[in-house]
Amino acid sequence: MRTVAETRRGRPTMNDVAATAGVALKTVSRVVNDEPGVNAATAERVRRAIELLGYRRNDGARVLRRGRTASIGLIIEDVADPFYSGLSRAVEDVAIRNGSLVFTGSSGEDPERERELVLAFCARRVDGLVIVPAGSDHGYLAPELSAGIRAVFADRPAGPGLDVDTVLCDNAGGTRTGVAHLIAHGHRRIGFLGDSARIFTAGERLRGYREALRTAGLPYDGSLVTMGAPEQRRIHADLERMMEQGDPPTALFTGNGRTTVAALRALEALRAQGPGGTSPSHIAIVGFDDFELADFLTPSVTVIAQDPAGLGRTAAELLFRRLAGDNGPAERVQLPTRLIPRGSGELPPHR
Repeated sequence: MRTVAETRRGRPTMNDVAATAGVALKTVSRVVNDEPGVNAATAERVRRAIELLGYRRNDGARVLRRGRTASIGLIIEDVADPFYSGLSRAVEDVAIRNGSLVFTGSSGEDPERERELVLAFCARRVDGLVIVPAGSDHGYLAPELSAGIRAVFADRPAGPGLDVDTVLCDNAGGTRTGVAHLIAHGHRRIGFLGDSARIFTAGERLRGYREALRTAGLPYDGSLVTMGAPEQRRIHADLERMMEQGDPPTALFTGNGRTTVAALRALEALRAQGPGGTSPSHIAIVGFDDFELADFLTPSVTVIAQDPAGLGRTAAELLFRRLAGDNGPAERVQLPTRLIPRGSGELPPHR
């Protein structure tokens, strides 16, 4: 039998395991790949040889022989955002179950950066892509799709002309539910703080806001609507302007978790400015997206919760289904949201 010292001259091979265990190469292959046809005693002898030699199956060579690299690319907005952290983890969990690794890149809402990341992953021969798009023009991806790359768009759809699988959450419907909840608690002047207007999800949530007002017979007032990046200074200035109106809002709908947190901080700062300021305890708030510690604030924050893990899991499972040979027409999956009443959205109008 071959000794451990003899195999240390290089990485142990399946032939080394066969020689050490005193069995045929095919027997080792069956044990390594969990195939039937090997009696228990022989299989145990092979496993002892594997452990003794430190043999590891060369998955890279195996998948390359099948024309695959056992890797996928994931492009998101920002890995530091808790929403995308949850989505990323779910994609990774599905990939691991399918014997693949995930390469992740953050676009930072820059369409050119998104394009660079996608093409860089394609150049490294990933098997497929899960993309949260920053831009709306994805013509650059058409040659890659024609070459065999599979792609699923998550959270936002691909640009016109690209027929690919898409997984979204019900942005407009969730916002309608949240705004209707405020209306049901007596509010008629409801401010809307949204993300940048060019972002698909922000536009859909604004649409849901307008639909909820129209259903309730309330007018749309552009002075109560602000759209932009969720930056603290911008949100503070917008809220200060709203509150200085002759007829300020008694409630707010905030378009994502970061905007909700920034709005709460801005309202607290306005209250601290002195008499006449507005406090979180004086204005009703419903936020789109749950966030950490939302239930520990006073009052706790009512939210429209989406499921980032479900979004990532559904997108990844759809991608691996395509990689396994499903060539059916492109699918568009929409996941539901849910209202979580906690107190802030149930406050009555206060003047």
